[in-house]
Amino acid sequence: TFYYFVRLCLDKILLQCVLQSRTLSGADAINALRPFYFAVHPDFFGQHPKEREVNENSLKRLNGYLENLQKPGFRSFKPTQLTFYVREREPNSSNVQESFSASGFRAVSFTLHTRDLLSTVLDILNSCSLSTEHVQSLNVNSQPHKEAKSTVNRPIKWDKTYYSFTGFKDPEEELEQAQRVETTLLSWLDDNEASAVKKLKKSLPLRKELERLKIELSHELQLSDIRWQRSWGIAHRCSQLHSLGRLVQQRPEILENVKGRTVVFTDRSGMSAAGHIMLGTMDVHHHWTKIFERLPNYYKLQKRLLLLEDRISQLLGGIQVIYIEELQPLLTLEEYFETLNSFYNKLRDSRLPFHPRSLRGLQMILESDRYAPSLHEFGHFMIPTVCDPAALQWFIFSKAQEARENLKRKEEMMITEKELINTSTERFSLDRLYKEPSVSSAQMIDCCKRLLEESLPYLQGMHLCISHFYSVLQDGDLCIPWNWK
Repeated sequence: TFYYFVRLCLDKILLQCVLQSRTLSGADAINALRPFYFAVHPDFFGQHPKEREVNENSLKRLNGYLENLQKPGFRSFKPTQLTFYVREREPNSSNVQESFSASGFRAVSFTLHTRDLLSTVLDILNSCSLSTEHVQSLNVNSQPHKEAKSTVNRPIKWDKTYYSFTGFKDPEEELEQAQRVETTLLSWLDDNEASAVKKLKKSLPLRKELERLKIELSHELQLSDIRWQRSWGIAHRCSQLHSLGRLVQQRPEILENVKGRTVVFTDRSGMSAAGHIMLGTMDVHHHWTKIFERLPNYYKLQKRLLLLEDRISQLLGGIQVIYIEELQPLLTLEEYFETLNSFYNKLRDSRLPFHPRSLRGLQMILESDRYAPSLHEFGHFMIPTVCDPAALQWFIFSKAQEARENLKRKEEMMITEKELINTSTERFSLDRLYKEPSVSSAQMIDCCKRLLEESLPYLQGMHLCISHFYSVLQDGDLCIPWNWK
């Protein structure tokens, strides 16, 4: 029996050595994960801002996990739970570039707890039901001698009988037990409060600087507001405001037409569909200057756009065409005008028999990535630009009463949400309580109601963000899932 036990252990050691020789470099891992990145990249979710933001945040955490795996001597790992929206493939598509449907996607959640790149890559691909065949073709055995040498000191993975025979603890079994213990709000706050407080204190001077810069620039330019499309860090935001301040000093004459407007720092420069001035964070002053010089022309196009919305409204019985920043992609004014114009021409040619003003008080948004109309929980119709006019007429008529009820419920829900945010902020002495755009009002209300039933001294003076997962942001904001346990 002892001989068998020793032979079994030696076989396991040999197998482990073989597995360890099949290591991936950082570049190999990126190549192996290309199908995954193609399926979840935020740029492909432009028409779905909620899903885009979830994927952006999850990718940040995944990249951090992958970076830690490549650090020499890094041993402190915590299981990392991630959620991605994965674009669905068409069943009979052979072309990778065309293998995803226009709007189909599914939510996938998985937990990473592996300690090497190869296992991590395989776990990610398998969790998302993506092929792993291409991973086998990578040259994973041709690592430099120096890298291969470093694997010799890795812990040996013994057979289960070794632990029962010696009485030692099985590290894999301990990890599985830790994973089975679901993270609770109290336990997570207990583990992360000190880190968040440290980061928050460090960020306070920058937060004051950001507020000062924002107030000064808003007053000097007579702006309605200054916003950011993404959740950049405080230092990054201060840098952007400093850049705008320098441009104001260098070219004050080009900023005459910004009075009453909102400036949004985003990925590209121009004017948004909502009429906000977009300043691309990767653009230099020269590009920003051109945008400010073009403002008079943008305002003319905006008037034409408003007129187009009115004409569509008249053809559809008085229903109001709206653009909701939180629910729609960040379109430029030109892109949105083309979308409206195409839809208007289609309606005008179809001559739908809507009674004038029969649908007044109702709202609709146009979407370019859907094929069937739907009714949002907040009461507005989501109408595809390619929707068949006859099907559109029937859908609006059949859902009009439900839409009015949803609009009324929306007003009540917004009031309730605001009251609960104020009550929770005061109850826990929070400095700020807010939510990510991907969290709905119904989810926020449920979250706040359950928070108010708890005693949470950890939150005093903190910035609390309601999200879809646990994390501590770089400036000390605490993120907790809306459906925390």
